[in-house]
Amino acid sequence: MVIESRSRVLITGAASGLGLALATQLAQRGCRVLVTDVHDAGPDGEGPEALREIANVTYLKLDVTSDVDWARAYEWVIETWDGLDYLFNNAGVAAGGRIELSEMDQWQWIVDINLLGVARGCRTFTPLMKDQGSGHMVNTASAAGLVHPPRMSEYNAVKAGVVALSETLMHELKPFGVNVSVICPTFFKTNLTESLRGKDEAAQQSATELIDKATVTADDIATEVIKGVQKNTHIILTDRNGRLAYAAKRFARPIYYRVMAKASRQMAAKD
Repeated sequence: MVIESRSRVLITGAASGLGLALATQLAQRGCRVLVTDVHDAGPDGEGPEALREIANVTYLKLDVTSDVDWARAYEWVIETWDGLDYLFNNAGVAAGGRIELSEMDQWQWIVDINLLGVARGCRTFTPLMKDQGSGHMVNTASAAGLVHPPRMSEYNAVKAGVVALSETLMHELKPFGVNVSVICPTFFKTNLTESLRGKDEAAQQSATELIDKATVTADDIATEVIKGVQKNTHIILTDRNGRLAYAAKRFARPIYYRVMAKASRQMAAKD
């Protein structure tokens, strides 16, 4: 399914980061984009500032943990566009650290947003896309959904869940003409650290440094994502580090385990 001018696109978590980069690039292609985020309105009530000068962009509040908000988004899509071509389940937050320092309310928070938020989006729009006989769901996971470094248990678990959900739906929806992709980037420059939770200060500091020092930008990731969607790639690995890590786990498992063990020992030595 080729992304064309006038394609109908809904993106969650699109007021900043990867979501905003995707919205910007797709709008510039001439797509009609419904930008959604948890805020009551975008900056100055007009949606993300970067999109104000681009035509065919609309902002709608959507808390991905709210069934009421998903129903409202569905009604907007039906009433305004009478269908949807691309659903980008992109909204997400970050948490991590040593398992003994994580609290269950932190687990519940990240599961509700990162995993169940994606499930709600897929569940909401699957009937519509099946009836259309077309559509493409694009779920944002992470390389952490494919390879699982130490001290990231909550984040690894929910992102692995998004990968599993996406593969399930790829098989389930293919007979109906609906495609499914899952995005698996490594660290890139984003504002994800603003949502970072956890009592493990060392782990948070490490994650923040990796994000802040990243040379890959959200625009770079968005470009690779759009290329992958155009090719109907299921697992979209957006950068070299992610491709190498996933290949090592698949084809050189002993080496992969040694690298993870070394990283864990180095972390433990700093405790």
